[in-house]
Amino acid sequence: MLIPMADYAAGVEVANDLVSTSPDVRGAEELSGPAALAGLLAAYDVAVPTAEDVEKVRFLRGEVRSVLESGTEDEAVERAALLAGHAGLAPVLRRDPSGRWQWYVPTARDASLVGEVAALVGVALLSLVRALGHARFRPCAAPGCGGVFADASRAGRRRYCMPELCGNRLNVANHRARRRAVAR
Repeated sequence: MLIPMADYAAGVEVANDLVSTSPDVRGAEELSGPAALAGLLAAYDVAVPTAEDVEKVRFLRGEVRSVLESGTEDEAVERAALLAGHAGLAPVLRRDPSGRWQWYVPTARDASLVGEVAALVGVALLSLVRALGHARFRPCAAPGCGGVFADASRAGRRRYCMPELCGNRLNVANHRARRRAVAR
């Protein structure tokens, strides 16, 4: 697999999606088996996951979370570099489909699926720190949520680990509170 370094936002979303599968965030294990893992990685050319891959990726999820929870930029870089090195080789310069030169991080031919995912996420998180800074690693702003995420958005204003879930829950709760206040 070749991991494009220019489009780190896609890798950051894999990191966010992976961390969000945790029972600590969702209340139940969302990475329930090979099909769930295949769905998470559908956009990437990876081998068909096995039950063993699922277990290894669940362990990797904790490592990714530790990068997102790192207290300093140096700590984040060190942890993300370890992830990137799981299956990565020296970066290469290749033309993308449009003919423009892009940096890629290839993975070894015999790299495991977890190694490829670790390399993808590690390179993406390193790229995010380089481009936008460590302040883009944040805890979810929703009360009671234990999620963390990396904000690769242009504006840098993302507040929730899963905006469609955590953000909507908070909006509904605020709406109901306003309606109760008006009704009194």
